[in-house]
Amino acid sequence: MLPLATFSLAVLACLLTGYTLHKTRLVHLLLHELRDQGRQDNAALFRQMEALHALYTELRLRRSLPATRGWAASPDFLLELARHALSERPRTVVECSSGTSTLVLARCMQLNGSGKVYSLEHDPHYARATRAELARHGLADWAEVLDSSLTAQEFRSATWPWYETAGLPGERIDMLAIDGPPQATRRLARYPAGPALFARLAPDAAVFLDDAKRPDEQEILRRWANEYPEMQQQMLNCEKGAALLRYRPSTARQPGRFATSP
Repeated sequence: MLPLATFSLAVLACLLTGYTLHKTRLVHLLLHELRDQGRQDNAALFRQMEALHALYTELRLRRSLPATRGWAASPDFLLELARHALSERPRTVVECSSGTSTLVLARCMQLNGSGKVYSLEHDPHYARATRAELARHGLADWAEVLDSSLTAQEFRSATWPWYETAGLPGERIDMLAIDGPPQATRRLARYPAGPALFARLAPDAAVFLDDAKRPDEQEILRRWANEYPEMQQQMLNCEKGAALLRYRPSTARQPGRFATSP
């Protein structure tokens, strides 16, 4: 029989060995996870580079676009906007928030030889920056950045900070891109695009919602699906998530289904 001290040391050695093996396995798993994550990140980055290259090629740009990282729209989302605008040739395009997407859409209007982009922008700094970029690219005639402050407006019996829309033209909207206002302004910040603008859509108009992977945007899409059954929803495979909604007026609409902008 082993002495008690020897037995205790043996048990301790077994425990330490088991603990070491457990930690080694965790490190091994972590390394595999980091490797897989690195591969996924590289693949995602490559996909954005491909989209950016396609954007420059299809738009035949002579000057560089602003950065497409961080808060800006990602290249894959911009490519979705460009391909739709070039193929369906919308005459009246409205944006919620200005930026690189304004340049992309304005260039599409220029290539099409018709149409105009109207960007609602609440931040004077971004408005000036977008106008400067439009001028640098020779696109000032194809897009107008509207100074549209966020004011308290009532939609669906609740108050929301939303763009002033008085500067928008009276024509029906053929294409709507929603990438604002910022998420920090209010929960479900982009929901009012529905009650404020869907009533102005032309038949078969397209609505693009960026950042559709976020919980807020997911909830917004669910609300819109209930409130606007005429708007057919489709998810797009974009980096930050995106949704395409098509207005199909052939679907029966109840009177008063759309709430008008205050």
